[in-house]
Amino acid sequence: MTIPILALDQVTKVYPGETPVHALRGADLTVHAGELLAVVGPSGSGKSTMLHVMGTLDLPSSGVVRVTGVDVATLSDRQLAALRATRIGFVFQQFFLSEHATLLDNVADGLLYAGVPARERRRLAMDALARVGLNSRAGSRPNTLSGGQRQRVAIARALAKQPRVILADEPTASLDQETGKAILELLLKLQASSNVTVIVSSHDPMVHAHIPTRIALRDGAIAS
Repeated sequence: MTIPILALDQVTKVYPGETPVHALRGADLTVHAGELLAVVGPSGSGKSTMLHVMGTLDLPSSGVVRVTGVDVATLSDRQLAALRATRIGFVFQQFFLSEHATLLDNVADGLLYAGVPARERRRLAMDALARVGLNSRAGSRPNTLSGGQRQRVAIARALAKQPRVILADEPTASLDQETGKAILELLLKLQASSNVTVIVSSHDPMVHAHIPTRIALRDGAIAS
């Protein structure tokens, strides 16, 4: 039987405080290699928390999270960092680019924690920039780019890892509608051409229209 690329088993996430926030409530989910999914729901429903837990940026309060069959609770901090560096690519609403580095260096630096030699990092980074149509701008700096181009660089940084999974958290939210549509189409094209699993969290109706398989969250629980 094929091992799921991602699996959540009765996962909860509670942020403590005077009034604890139950961001995830008993989430059960199985995702197989090559799937394209959207995590949808109103603001505050737990979409970002679910992606952060899937990507091991945050650990669950209870339940089991498995990435490529590995129970993340059994891993050390170093092993978790290695898992993120080699199997998971992240794309966020904010681009998190270094303004003082070239596009090539921004993408290549995403491979530092994967232990890839410098020359290979640059080759992989250039290949990834080519896949998002920005290889001719490799020597440019982020402050010369539009918002859509910056998001393409962020996608290239995720692709350079050659990940098994790409997790995109509200990737179109900071962009105008036309640019957001182009970014979404790029993600769909990359998923179709490389068989990478892509999971997009969004409250954008355009995302919902283009990704038919959706996980609907409400108050931290999977509603459908």
